[in-house]
Amino acid sequence: MDMNQYLSMFIDESNDHLQSLNEKMLELEQSPEDLSIVQVIFRSAHTLKGMAATMGFEDLASLTHKMENVLDLVRNEKLQMKESIFDVLFQSLDALESMVQDIMAGGEGKLDVSHIVSSLQAIEKGEESDPSSIEVSKDSNTGSATSMPALDEFQNSVLIQSIQAGQGVMFIRVIISRTSQLKSVRAYMVFDLLERSGDVVKTEPSVEQIEQDQFEYEFSLYYITQMQSEELKKAILNISEIEEVHVIPLTEEMLGLGANEAAAAAEVIEKPEVIAEAISEADTNSKNTETPKAVPGDEKEKTVRAAAKTNTAPAASKTIRVDIERLDVLMNLFSELLIDRSRLEQLSNELEHTDLIETVAHMSRVSSDLQNIVLKLRMVPVDTVFNRFPRMIRDLAKSLNKKVDLVITGADTELDRTVIDEIGDPLVHLLRNAVDHGVESISTRVESGKSETGTIQLRAFHSGNHVFIEIEDDGAGIYRDKLVKVAISRGVVTEAESAAMTDQQVFQLLFAPGFSTAETISDISGRGVGLDVVKAKITSLGGNVTIHSVPGKGTNFSVQLPLTLSIISAMLIKLGSEKYAIPLSSIVETGIVKKEKIRMVHGTKMISFREALVPFVSLAEFFDVEDYSDEAEDEIEIVVIRKGEQLAALAIDDFIGQNEIVIKTLGKYLPNIQGISGATILGDGQVALIIDPNGLIK
Repeated sequence: MDMNQYLSMFIDESNDHLQSLNEKMLELEQSPEDLSIVQVIFRSAHTLKGMAATMGFEDLASLTHKMENVLDLVRNEKLQMKESIFDVLFQSLDALESMVQDIMAGGEGKLDVSHIVSSLQAIEKGEESDPSSIEVSKDSNTGSATSMPALDEFQNSVLIQSIQAGQGVMFIRVIISRTSQLKSVRAYMVFDLLERSGDVVKTEPSVEQIEQDQFEYEFSLYYITQMQSEELKKAILNISEIEEVHVIPLTEEMLGLGANEAAAAAEVIEKPEVIAEAISEADTNSKNTETPKAVPGDEKEKTVRAAAKTNTAPAASKTIRVDIERLDVLMNLFSELLIDRSRLEQLSNELEHTDLIETVAHMSRVSSDLQNIVLKLRMVPVDTVFNRFPRMIRDLAKSLNKKVDLVITGADTELDRTVIDEIGDPLVHLLRNAVDHGVESISTRVESGKSETGTIQLRAFHSGNHVFIEIEDDGAGIYRDKLVKVAISRGVVTEAESAAMTDQQVFQLLFAPGFSTAETISDISGRGVGLDVVKAKITSLGGNVTIHSVPGKGTNFSVQLPLTLSIISAMLIKLGSEKYAIPLSSIVETGIVKKEKIRMVHGTKMISFREALVPFVSLAEFFDVEDYSDEAEDEIEIVVIRKGEQLAALAIDDFIGQNEIVIKTLGKYLPNIQGISGATILGDGQVALIIDPNGLIK
């Protein structure tokens, strides 16, 4: 069997486990005495190691194994977590992420981690306890999987506590077909299945032996779950090349037996006829109000009681992984359907056929519902981006010798996948600026009467057809005078221009390329270094970013983004024989202006709008439309558009109406056209260019 077919699943699962390890490690750093978190971290690391070994990525498996040794000491209370250990474990996670990235790029996951391994080994050897007693999974290396393996005190107590908490504890014996060519892969598939619905406590032979193919086609394990025994058995048997599966529910009494008694009990309960009888009797007992009395020492009766234990099965998983490329294909197909729908609507109105009009109206309602579903399929919680930031903030604050709390709200807010993929880097830059240059040093904060720990708020929320992401710190804020001084010295603005600028306009200077050098850090508290790149990326996504700041109190960066980049509502307009579309989200107002109201201010056409002067742009002139000119018109229809806080009035020929359009890129054969973000196909088959307000307003 070709192992490459498992590679995609391995990469997805590895990334999930690494993210979980980072999150849980941060939790443990806040509560280092909480062993339950250590257990979760250990299980996740153990699973990752097993997957890596099965896929043949030995470096990744080896490093995870070294981490596992340290975590095993901690969970058995033989090692106290401290800052130096956290640092080494976080370094290990960074290395593992680099290995997985290399695998994603087609490599073999190789990386020189000798210094990290040395640190992990030093931590492990620094303890006085005997290493052989630490790693219980290496006990009984030659033991057979046909009997119930002995449990140490910790493992036994975990199983008993699980039973007392209402969970089911099972002893599972799996026999793989001797015709199987890759029995370790089959074993991995069993463990992968089990770890989705519960926890594996101990295996026999050890996990290391199973991963290295050092076992005789069978293995056994202790398992904590809410699944019922028969359901569990059927699930395992569904895996190909699994020959036999025995699932034995355990009780507190059975777990309290000595080693010899446990082995004797195993011999009894492993007999298929005894299992069948136990299940049958359990079904009968469940219908009665009285429970049969147990005969002391009767192992068969104990098996009956174990099988009679009822467990509530969890609801089946209702989620599946779907390749984003498939969703892109689905979106493209639906966009074609949307274009045909527009065509049918136009034809039905022209023909005025009652039945056709009713049918098309019904199809429009159905396709609208389908459109909502297709768009929701592409929506992803911003948590997929946000979840990597706590670790980043932790490392950055530590390197700068600062104390910073990151508070995340609205992580369940959803955005289109295409936007999610692009927004990560700009947010990273804004957060780094907030930590590096927004939050003051500990001594400065104390002197100004603030707490030692700075706070950065990362918020996401919906508003209309947009998603807003805000990054707010309680740091030094932005001082207008310092910012203007630097802008003038770097030639970004003149003194006269700066005097007429509002605070918001001054803050926007941070996004000028002139502020992208490190020399400006001390002059403007470091604000704006490289922010021109952030602005460019957000603008390319059809969004904008605004800044609000109070000197000495803090700064707020607010990023506005469209919900989706695929299907939008737009206003269709005419310019002579040509048609254009303007996104509704950018339109402030429509109206008519008399030509005599157009003024010339410093060589630029302006009109009065809401007690303010806004630039007047003739689209016919801008796009050089040959068969239309607004020069001879006394009254001109306008569309007022917005880009952040800036406005502009666009002169048009006529309005066609509002419509939902599918955005099509212009393709690689056409150069970037100023003021145009794409094109769409209308119901009559004509192509309409989509106007980009961000490209028209400067």
